[in-house]
Amino acid sequence: MSTDQLAAPRHQHPLKQEWPAALAQRYREAGYWRGETMTGFLRHNAAQFAHQTAIAGLINGQWTRWTYAQFWEKVETAAAGFLALGLQAGDRVVVQIGNVPQFYSAVFGLFRAGLIPVYALPAHRLTEIQHFATKAEASAYIVLQHYEQFDYRTLAREALVHCPTLQHAIVIGEDCQEFCAFNDFEPNASLLPTNDADPQAVAFLQISGGSTGLSKLIPRTHDDYIYSFRASNEICNITANSVYMVALPAAHNFPMSSPGAFGALYAGATVVLSPTPSPETAFPLIAQEKVTAVGLVPPLALLWSQAAQTTTHDLSSLQVVQVGGAKLTPEAAKRVLAGLKCQLQQVFGMAEGLVNYTRLNDSEEVIVGTQGRPISPADEVLVVDDHGHPLDSGQTGYLLTRGPYTLRAYHNDDAANARSFTEDGFYRTGDVVLRTPEGYLIVQGRATDHINRAGEKISAEEIEDHLLAHPQVFDATVVSIPDEFLGERSCAFIIAKPNQRPRAIELKQWFKTRDVAAFKIPDQIVFVDSFGTTAVGKTSRKELRAQLRQRLLAQEK
Repeated sequence: MSTDQLAAPRHQHPLKQEWPAALAQRYREAGYWRGETMTGFLRHNAAQFAHQTAIAGLINGQWTRWTYAQFWEKVETAAAGFLALGLQAGDRVVVQIGNVPQFYSAVFGLFRAGLIPVYALPAHRLTEIQHFATKAEASAYIVLQHYEQFDYRTLAREALVHCPTLQHAIVIGEDCQEFCAFNDFEPNASLLPTNDADPQAVAFLQISGGSTGLSKLIPRTHDDYIYSFRASNEICNITANSVYMVALPAAHNFPMSSPGAFGALYAGATVVLSPTPSPETAFPLIAQEKVTAVGLVPPLALLWSQAAQTTTHDLSSLQVVQVGGAKLTPEAAKRVLAGLKCQLQQVFGMAEGLVNYTRLNDSEEVIVGTQGRPISPADEVLVVDDHGHPLDSGQTGYLLTRGPYTLRAYHNDDAANARSFTEDGFYRTGDVVLRTPEGYLIVQGRATDHINRAGEKISAEEIEDHLLAHPQVFDATVVSIPDEFLGERSCAFIIAKPNQRPRAIELKQWFKTRDVAAFKIPDQIVFVDSFGTTAVGKTSRKELRAQLRQRLLAQEK
């Protein structure tokens, strides 16, 4: 069993992630869990790779490099600053910072102080931040002053009003107004803990894909998470000589740990932060920094492969392009291989744990046609039918898994835990897959009403709730539609109230007043007089969505 020994009594819901004692012992004896901590490995590397570049990125418009020694100094300063505010070990802190070096000094500063980061994405707005802060019982909220033309000080102001547990809002920037100024933190070794955290304590709370409503919170321990990116480094050949680019949002699990920036930092490699994932921004940085590896979602991979045909920038340093977040179809995979002219590695994983990779020495047939096989020999994978019975290889079914880095429970969410786990601890991923005789997975789709839009996971249920709040909407159903560029797009079928039909543009503007992430606004809106014979109350919402999806696809042929 592993529990967070640092959780403060003021938290009603203690942080924990528990494995049965026999399994935990097996994972330790096999060397998967080595008793490492996030603070411990960075401290070690600050000494071993003191003068090597750890992180390169933009700070206030200036390209900046931190060596490992400089990075560690900034981490110690951040940790002292957090504790000087009165935050206590075990407090949870919502972190909403974009692709800038301070993301890592803040996060590792929280680790050093014994505090618990709760990751949010730059696109999130008050609805999501309030949910994360409330669920986590967060004491503080850290934001960048401006990012992608949005002023996060306005969001911090709203969060302090709407989130009763928040005591502090901390702003990174030159003009923090009434908020705590991260830039003014001062080093103070006397405030810092003398011991690192328990390796089996919860290190942070990651966010789920949000397949049924707002995202759930995923507790990840030091031991389990470090194992996932340490083992990923071996599979992906990340060494101290690697240069890993973070092109996707830094708080996403994929560019964080598969093997991501954390894997790169563990190896003593260099992390390069691209402010945006566009080829216009990323390609010059690849040439300048001699980037060797990057992770992309399928639409970006296709965009990069097209842009690479005419770019004047030297991309020859790029050795591996990983593609994950959503399924890369075989035809799309061939286009990526032809366009970027480097090794393609498919990645299929989830913030909850299980990660699958095609291997770098796999045949092109395997790399193009599958989504990889699990990281660990201890990853237990089941493919089951509608009744939960295991299926043979080659048969399509629902993916279940458990292992040394897959969660055993969500934080503070009894309802989600009841439906997401079997009695013997297998996590129901919600994915429909086929497993080959060699153990590779081929993703077929989702079992839930879940839209995977360019790697952003959207709950149909959540969007329907927002639409139903509109005064002119009688009923609404949101479905996923296959899309060549995005993977899936969202389409909302709307029944308007009598003589009150709004325009589609008005409904999209309505979402902007609801303080939700922009990627949740429906891509397409279709007005209908009724849902036909599948009246609500006579069939499940899932069946209704399936029928409406088929109706639209038939019309588009």
